[in-house]
Amino acid sequence: MQRTRAEGPEYFHKVVDCQWACPAHTPVPEYIRLIAEGRYTDAYMINWKSNVFPGILGRTCDRPCEPACRRGRVEEEPVAICRLKRVAADNKGAIVDLLPRPAEQKNGYRIALVGAGPASLTVARDLAPLGYELVCYDQETKSGGMIRSQIPRFRLPEEVIDEEVGYVAQLGLELRLGQRIDSLKALLDEGYDAVFVGAGAPRGRDLDIPGRQEAAANIHIGIDWLSSVSFGHVERIGRRVIVLGGGNTAMDCCRTSRRLGGEDVKVIVRSGFEEMKASPWEKEDAMHEGIPILNYLVPKAFTHEGGKLTGMWFEKVVAEYDDKGRRRLVPSGEPDQHFECDDVLIAVGQENAYPWIERDVGIEFDEWDMPRVDPVTFQSTNPKVFFGGDAAFGPKNIIWAVAHGHEAAISIDAHCRGARVSDRPPPMASLISQKMGIHEWSYDNAVSNDRRYRVPLREPEVALKDVRVEVELGFDRELGFKEAQRCLNCDVQTVFTDNLCIECDACADICPTDCITFIAEEPEPELRTKLKAPALNLTQDLLVSGALATGRVMVKDEDVCLHCGLCAERCPTGAWDMQKFMLETAQAGAGCR
Repeated sequence: MQRTRAEGPEYFHKVVDCQWACPAHTPVPEYIRLIAEGRYTDAYMINWKSNVFPGILGRTCDRPCEPACRRGRVEEEPVAICRLKRVAADNKGAIVDLLPRPAEQKNGYRIALVGAGPASLTVARDLAPLGYELVCYDQETKSGGMIRSQIPRFRLPEEVIDEEVGYVAQLGLELRLGQRIDSLKALLDEGYDAVFVGAGAPRGRDLDIPGRQEAAANIHIGIDWLSSVSFGHVERIGRRVIVLGGGNTAMDCCRTSRRLGGEDVKVIVRSGFEEMKASPWEKEDAMHEGIPILNYLVPKAFTHEGGKLTGMWFEKVVAEYDDKGRRRLVPSGEPDQHFECDDVLIAVGQENAYPWIERDVGIEFDEWDMPRVDPVTFQSTNPKVFFGGDAAFGPKNIIWAVAHGHEAAISIDAHCRGARVSDRPPPMASLISQKMGIHEWSYDNAVSNDRRYRVPLREPEVALKDVRVEVELGFDRELGFKEAQRCLNCDVQTVFTDNLCIECDACADICPTDCITFIAEEPEPELRTKLKAPALNLTQDLLVSGALATGRVMVKDEDVCLHCGLCAERCPTGAWDMQKFMLETAQAGAGCR
């Protein structure tokens, strides 16, 4: 077993599981501590630097941080990281004076941004203060991209979008709204030094089964229908609605339908409930509003009379698995099922469409008709053209688009300066002791025993009557504080100094999770099984010391450590210390040149 190499930032970053899992690597425990201290503006600005849209993401993020949260390993539910982000946004003070200023002098480079969604806006946020002239094109008359067009207002109020998109626009971004780009070649001919494509995945998949054309008037593509609702073009739907699909778009479609007159709304999915792509909380929200989810039903045909949709036929299937665990759906043998309906919303996936990119502009496309994009630099095979967000690798979510935007901005900056785009700047990291006395730390290290707090909701009789009334009320300051106290401060690392240890085992004795063991060194697979508590999570590293005086090594299982600091408080020699790890990923600018 090799001693842990803690010289670089990666080891300690990985211990902060929430930050490690976040595509934008937001310093989660840091901003949660600030919320607990009532420093909401500071917490907001830490978020704004990394994820750009704290108020938007605090309502809509897909939350990759929460399944990674260490709290979820010691009890059933993780910290409500996403909703705490909203607490910072809802309670912040004036921040305009804290934002970067528009560049006083331009640097001579012109960048075109195609699409005014989260990826393009992140690129603009990073490059505008550096003096780049940025021109953003979008076919819609309002900026925000899928944030504005596809997320219903009952989840994300328009004023929140306007506010946070506005913070980026005021940095010096020229928005050319209502201008559709029909030719990349023509755009390149305008003399831009680089083009960033953040146009999303604008085309919803259709369903080509019998009756589709005959009943077309009442069959709608989900993302297009949501956009029409968002922009006020659709205000009603039929009383009986079927939503096809098991992703988050399907959940938005069914919940929107309930607010636009749908009384009998059901979601019908070809897969099982657990295999649905929708986030667990999205499914929970839909069912909370009285919307059933029917699984293992494959659509066979639309039924219609005189050109009017009357219902749908479905085949019942079951899942079978081969010896390699691969699943296939096979007919169950049960009779086909018919469901009556007035409207159908198809939300079975999205795909990219690039009819406006000529195939002779130096961009290679793969077998799926997607541009070949470097996953690190986001540069295409045309060195002037970069992609990000859904436009790069297909549909994901807002936080991934933000992460892409940050990386693409670094690449565009390097490209314009003639530097190698493949040279990626390292993150900045620090470790600072939290010691304020022999048994006192500069952070609250007591572990809260509270269960996860529920986010208050508006009464259904009010929420279901208006598609623009926000259904989640968010945590107030008191609940926000209580939920923040559940954070285990995983960024406050347990740092061990070998030559100070006298092997008294006091730390191992007091550890509440038995995560510290003094043991003879062995290869890692065997060592993991012989610790005081077996270390079964192979994705989480072990903290391993060098050889101690007796020849043993100290091994700590990072997987279940509570960062309570009891080991450091008990240690008579100061071999253990609690040190706050702070990591800031590189962004375009002087710091990465």
